[in-house]
This record gives sequence, C-alpha cells and structure tokens, in this order.
Amino acid sequence: MSEKEIKKSAQTSGEIKETNEQYSLSDDRRVKVLSPGALVAKRFFRNRLAVTGMVILILMFLFSFLGGVLSPYGQDQKFYRYDSQTKDYAGIIHNEEFRYTVADKNLFKSTVQAQAFLAIQKGKDSFTYKDVKYGLEKVSDDFYIVSSGGKVVGLASKELVNSSTNEEKSLSFDMTFAALNAKAKGETSFTVKDKEYTLDEDGVIFDTSGKEIGYVSAYIVRPIMGDVFFTREFKNELIEAVEAGQTSFQYKDKDGVDAEYILKYNAATKQWDVQQKIATRVFDTYAAPSKKHWLGTDRNGMDMLTRLMYGGRISLIIGFVAVAIESIIGVIMGGIAGYFGGWVDGLIMRLVDIFYCIPSMPLFIILGAAMDAANVPAMTRMMYLMLILGFLGWAGTARLVRGQILSLREQEFMTATEAGGIAVSRRIFRHLIPNVMPQLIVVMTMGLGSTIIMEATLSFLGLGVRFPFASWGNIINDVNDTFVLTNYWFIWIPAGVLLLVTVLAFNIVGDGLRDAFDPKMKR
Repeated sequence: MSEKEIKKSAQTSGEIKETNEQYSLSDDRRVKVLSPGALVAKRFFRNRLAVTGMVILILMFLFSFLGGVLSPYGQDQKFYRYDSQTKDYAGIIHNEEFRYTVADKNLFKSTVQAQAFLAIQKGKDSFTYKDVKYGLEKVSDDFYIVSSGGKVVGLASKELVNSSTNEEKSLSFDMTFAALNAKAKGETSFTVKDKEYTLDEDGVIFDTSGKEIGYVSAYIVRPIMGDVFFTREFKNELIEAVEAGQTSFQYKDKDGVDAEYILKYNAATKQWDVQQKIATRVFDTYAAPSKKHWLGTDRNGMDMLTRLMYGGRISLIIGFVAVAIESIIGVIMGGIAGYFGGWVDGLIMRLVDIFYCIPSMPLFIILGAAMDAANVPAMTRMMYLMLILGFLGWAGTARLVRGQILSLREQEFMTATEAGGIAVSRRIFRHLIPNVMPQLIVVMTMGLGSTIIMEATLSFLGLGVRFPFASWGNIINDVNDTFVLTNYWFIWIPAGVLLLVTVLAFNIVGDGLRDAFDPKMKR
C-alpha cells in the first residue's frame, strides 16, 4: 500500500471515529427525550385549528376579566338623557250654560235643576215640582237664585267661583253665593259670617289681610290628573292664550319647571285640550353606537360593551365552577364504582341512571319559580345556579371515569400497588385517576361549552342570572320583541357572536386535546 493510500485510510478512520464520538451516548452527550406532557403539548401546538381556538379563549378571558377592570363604567351604571315628552295636561271650557250650586241636596236635586232651567228659559219667577213651590230671583242674565219656603236652596250661574289655594280646592256655598251676588250686582265687597271680603274688577276675592281667597270666572279649567292643582296665575295664562287664539305658550311655575303648553280646540267636546311639553330626564335607552358608547346602550340605559365584558365574566365563571363541581363528584363516584365493582358499582350506576332520567329543564323552571317567589337575591341565585348545574351534570363524568378504571385496575402496575400494601384511596386517586386525566381534561373542556350554552338558555328564559348582574344569556333576553330584534342589532348580535365564538373555541380546543393525548384517534 502506498504512502498516499495509507494517509487516506487513516484520515477516513479519523472521520469515522469523530462521527462515532458525536453520536455516542456518553454521560456528557445524552440524547434528550421529551416527557409525555411535552409530547402532548408539541402535538397540540402543531394543530393550527386548536391553537386558533386557544388564542380565541385567551382573548375572551382578557376581554371579560381585564376589560371589565379597564372599562370606565360599571356593569349596572345607568345613563340618562333629556327628552321632550308631550302629555295631556288639562281641559278648558268657556261656560255658556247655567251651572248649578247646591245648598240643600234634598230640595235641589238634578230633576229640580232641570225644572229651574225650563223656568229660566220661559222667563218665569217661580215653578212647582212635586207640590213644592220654588222661587226664581233674577240678579242678572247670568245669575239666578233658587229658593223654597223663604230659604235659598241653590244657585244657577254661568260663572263659577274657584279657590286660589291648594289647601281648599272648593269654597263654601255661602262664599260662592256672596261672591256671585256681588259680582252680578257690580259690588266691590261682601260679607260672609261677619268677615269682610273685597272683589276687584277681574273677579279676584281678597280677605281683609289682602290674601287672595278665590276668583270668579266663566272659564272652567280642569286638570287631567286629580292630584294636580292649578294656580290662578297659570289659569290666567291659559285663559289669556285661549282668548288670544294662541296655539302654545311658555310658563314657568313656582318650582322652576319651565314647560311649553300646546292648545288644541276639540269641536266634539267644545273645549280646548292642553298638552304639556316638558324636557324630562329619562334613561338613555337603545342609544346608537357612538364614541361614548361603542356598542350603544340597552333598554335600561347601560353601556352595552361594559355589560358584555361583565357578562362574559359571569358566563365563564359559571361554566368553570359548574364543570369543576360535576368533575369532582363524577371522579369520586366513578373512581369508587370502577375500583370496587360488585354491588358498589351497581348501586352507583343505578344512581347515575336516575340522574340521567331527571328532566332538567322542568326542574330548572320549578326552581326558578320558587326562587322568584322567595325573592332570592341575584348573587345567591347565581350561586344556586352553579351548584345545580354541577350537581345535575356529574353522571356522564362518573360513567367515563368508571369505564377507564375498569380497564386500568387489571394492569400490572395496579397489581404492584396492591402487593406493596398501598392504601385503597391512594391507589384510586394517586395511580388510577391520573391515568384517566387525559380523557377527563378533554371531556371537561368540551363540557364547558355546553354548560355556558345551558346557562345562556336559562338566563334567556329568565331562569338564570338576574339583574343587575349581566350574562350573555340575559343580555340576549332583552330582545323580547320584533321591533328591538329588527332595529337594534347592537343589542343582541355582539352577545350572540361572543357566545358562539367562545363555545366553538372550547369545542375546538377539546378536539385538539383529544388528538394530542391520543394521536391514533386522528384519522
């Protein structure tokens, strides 16, 4: 062999030696082996759809929990606006017919009043009704005094005497009689029960101290609401507007309330209808999206974006707590049934069958009605909802855990734990349950979506979360008529989209976890 060939052979041997040293399993150059958890994570993050679902869930959590903190508004903070509202307020009649004031109810009934009117029309000074003779004294064309047996029993007048004080809405008969009599005779003063009163040219009545008592007028002003009292100043404003033919006027009352009053003549009733137009502070309901409220306001005048944030928080919390409760109960019951078998397994499985047969929706309706009748607070009601959802949903988890443990308990590692004298509780919860966790995590993840849907359904039906707390379900419940559904999209579409995206993301993540834990399932 030539020297050149020997050098070439030596060089090749050196390269082979270096290669062998590079891939050797010496203590300082060991091959890194991924743990089972790392393998699952690696397979999960290779699934782009599952990663997308995880990103969506992270965004939903940030939106719900961090967004509520950053929002400048509270979930039950109400906003107001000033709106002009027009309502029927009063009616004005210019009296052109005789009105009757009764002094004796027995002698001056409505039938007697009709006879008096006929006598006045015929120009008589007396009339007889049921053998009782009545006298008519004409003071003026618009005022008559009706008497019987030398006693005044009533008055017939086209003018009325109104009280100027709210404390005394109607004056006594003696005051009315004396004021009408003085007005008809053109007198400026009169006496009632030894008290002097004056009457000015406008028909206003004053006592000796100068206090206004009442006034005489041919106009009748009646409020629509019985508890409303009109001052003389306001009545004078109305009368002057009517006489001037105005259709509206402004008036500011003693409380500082400034309002516009609209006058409309009603030919059917022969009166002027008065409507009050006033700026009223009302809830800023169904306000369109703006810089102040990015998604508008709901029917209670609350910011929709803030309600969605807090609603997501409530929906997610209820979902996680309910799934946690059903998982704990299901793991305990399923673990015991699967490990012990026999009559214990049969008893627990029959209990599972019973829970499967419970009609959940009628039960929720009954419990909701009971809590409504008991006026259960909103927070307590929400806690009951989480407990009930968790308590009714453990049967499926128990059956899953039981099936897995039945197959695991016969394997060699369980025989080893039994031979080693390990306690039964430790065998179940330290050796069996951890081997069920992959399937359990998948079921819990996918169960979150269905639990959130159930909560939203109950809240939509008025059986779940109640005001002032918000959830995506009771937000959609605001759309209770076709008008809101078709005209206010910002009330229900955002909540529906968030609910849809969140539940879909949970299902996608659940599918991704299932494929990551068991790659052979993905085919």
